[in-house]
Amino acid sequence: MSALHVVVMGVSGCGKSAIGERLAQALGLPLVEGDAFHPPANIDKMRRGLALDDQDRAGWLDTLGAELASRPQGAVLTCSALKAAYRNRLRAAAPGLRFVHLALTPAQALERVASRKDHFYPPSLVDSQFAALEDPAGEPGVVKVDASRPFEEVLAAARAGLAA
Repeated sequence: MSALHVVVMGVSGCGKSAIGERLAQALGLPLVEGDAFHPPANIDKMRRGLALDDQDRAGWLDTLGAELASRPQGAVLTCSALKAAYRNRLRAAAPGLRFVHLALTPAQALERVASRKDHFYPPSLVDSQFAALEDPAGEPGVVKVDASRPFEEVLAAARAGLAA
């Protein structure tokens, strides 16, 4: 079996970092926290309440793809991966790439983002995430998980989906 590369994806507030960390531990793989690779200009733009566009994300996605490719033993990456083109860009860097889509409603995402402390992403941008989101249902290697469920259930569903 080839190495497992997984992207934990979804809108802001869906639990990518928390689930990604636990999933990486459970799978014995390194975690690549996608937000850590945003260039300062992207972070500044989001802090100012401005949504990133395709051009802002292009270099970031290339960097994340390179991170996946540099880990032939496998890895778990946290990345919103909102559009099919973004997912395909990551797939090109890591053939066989799997995705765990942590799905929430806009109201649930807004509530979670509003409750976070010391995070650069403001609640005012949640709607822009849903506007950009292209549902990955039907794409190869995608596991959809209801992120509103209790944490341990979300983690178990992600693991079960990846094992299927």
